Parts: sequence; structure tokens; C-alpha cells
Amino acid sequence: MSLNQIVTPLDSATLDSKDQYEFYHTMIDFAFKQLIVAVQRQAICNAQEILLFKQYADLLLYSIDAMRIKYKYDEEDNMKVDLTDSGFPNYLEFRYLFNDLELRASYLDKLTPIEDLKAEFLHTLMHKKQPIKQSKLFQAASIVYYSSVKKEYIFNRFVQGKILEATENVPAKYLTSWSFYDVSHNRPFICFMYFNYDGGDVNDYKSEIYDVLKTVADREMNLDMMAHTIDRKLPKVLPKFIKRIDLGPLHNVFAKDENLITHAILESIGKKEIPLEAYAVSLKIDEVLSDSEFKEGGFFNKQTLQKWGDVFKKQYVFAPHRIIQLLHNKTPEILNKLEKSPIELAELKIDLKK
Repeated sequence: MSLNQIVTPLDSATLDSKDQYEFYHTMIDFAFKQLIVAVQRQAICNAQEILLFKQYADLLLYSIDAMRIKYKYDEEDNMKVDLTDSGFPNYLEFRYLFNDLELRASYLDKLTPIEDLKAEFLHTLMHKKQPIKQSKLFQAASIVYYSSVKKEYIFNRFVQGKILEATENVPAKYLTSWSFYDVSHNRPFICFMYFNYDGGDVNDYKSEIYDVLKTVADREMNLDMMAHTIDRKLPKVLPKFIKRIDLGPLHNVFAKDENLITHAILESIGKKEIPLEAYAVSLKIDEVLSDSEFKEGGFFNKQTLQKWGDVFKKQYVFAPHRIIQLLHNKTPEILNKLEKSPIELAELKIDLKK
């Protein structure tokens, strides 16, 4: 399937050509880098959170590029993009990457040595005057994939950040962060928790903190419920403020959901009113703050718990100017509910005639 065939909401859920891989990767890489800059400029996250946000985004983009390399010339398998309220690769694609790289050595042993492949390519091009077969290109791409992609940089289902001293004007001494890929939504989430510690060195308790976060905070749920569970399971931790960022969906030509923004973009692409590479990004933030503390339990096992306030929900939309105008015309009811007016990103331009 060529790029010119990606023009309506009825297109395939798989990327099945070299051009589509390049197109998709260029789009998501561009959109995410634009998003990071915009989040920083709009002070949606503070300086410390932005640095962590960038690190998680880098892992995500690194993984998607690894998928591009993996599938670039593969005639048997195609990368799957989740089309419903996501726009990101299906979670299983990340799992496949991780599993592949666990067996890196055995795969490399089975591949044609790179010097032999180079010699064969030169002979085919210079002497036979013939193009390289797709199967041979796939062998070359596989060598690049297995020899250069690092397992430790793959965005896993749960990614734990370190415990840091909070540097901003926040109601607690420590900050920890984590990110997870929710398998029901196929979208990445980034979380920040500011907390105090009722003990000596907080690093002596970090294993307990990490274990609880991985167990109870690795999926999308009501934020006050997540905060309450973390609080109860970690007696020495006094969480004061939790912030969760829902990245997506990424509204673009590959999406196929009931979201009104997605539908408006797809309809306009189908009518040739906007280019194929048109995009928008939704971002949602939930925040919950501790109002006060109370003690619960008997004399010998009394625990200090937090009284959590209401969850504050904020919604943002990021898009190029032309798309913002389109959304004002077609989805005003959505834009009226946003925390602020749609935030402008640069327009993506891809030469489809190459």
C-alpha cells in the first residue's frame, strides 16, 4: 500500500510498506518533539517535571524508531498501530521488541555476516546491475536492528524513575516519577508523586516504594483511588501531590475512533481540505492534592494517612494553526471544555512525491 492510499478512515490498521513506516515515524517523532516544547512554554509542567517528561518521551521515540528498523523490509510481518483513541503502536509491539533483544546473541549468530552481505550487495549492484532483493534488504535491516538497538532503552510496560529532591515550590520534599503503557488504551501515561518521608534515608525505603508503584499504579484508574492505595501500602511515605499525564490520543490519518477531533481531521483529509500529514495531539492531566492528614489504627500500629481533595482534571489540545481553525469550525463544543485555547504547534510537511 502506498502513501497515497492513506486518505480515508477506512484504511488498514497495519503499516505494510517502507513508505508508511517512514511516514508514521516522521509524524510521531515530529509531533512529540513539538509537544515537549509546547508543554514547557505553556508551563503545563514545571522545570523538573519537563526534564523527566523528555526522558520518558525519548524512550518512547527510541522504541518506535526501533520498530521502524525492525519492520522496514519485512515482507511477512507488519507493525500494528492502535486505531482507537490512541494513534500509538499496539502495546504488544513494545513487548516484541523486548523479547527480540533478550535473544539478541542467538539471532545475530543466525544472520549472514555483515562483510559477506556487503560483498554480495556490491556484486549485485556493480556487476549484475540489478537491484537488491527485498529479502536481502531485510537481512541488512535485521543486522542493524539486532546490533544497534539497546534493550535498556525500550519503553517497557512500566518504567520507574528515581527518587529526587523536589526543586520547585511544591508541598513536599521528594519527587518520584514513573511511566506506564496502559494496555487497555494503548497509550503512555507519565506520573509524578511529591511526598515526604517519615524515616531516615529515603533511599533505604526505595525498593518498597518502587514495588508498590509497579503493583498498584501501573494502569489508568481513578487518581484518588490510586493515591489512597499508595498511601495505605507505604506507611513511611506521606504523599502530598500526585499528577498524571495521559499522552494522547494522537489524531492523525492512521486513527479510526469515535473521537470528534479524529473524525474532523479524517473527514477533512478525505475531502483533500488538509494534507495527509495533518495531526493534533490531545493531552489530559489529572491532579490530586492532600488537604490534611489523619491517623488510623491502634496504639501500636497507628498510621498517618492523607485526606485527599477533589481530583482536578485538565484537557489540552495541541495542533498546527490550520488544524486549530478546522477544529474551531467543526468541534467548538470540544474546544470550549479545554483548560485553555488550543496550543499551536508547527505544521508538519512531508514530501509525498519522493
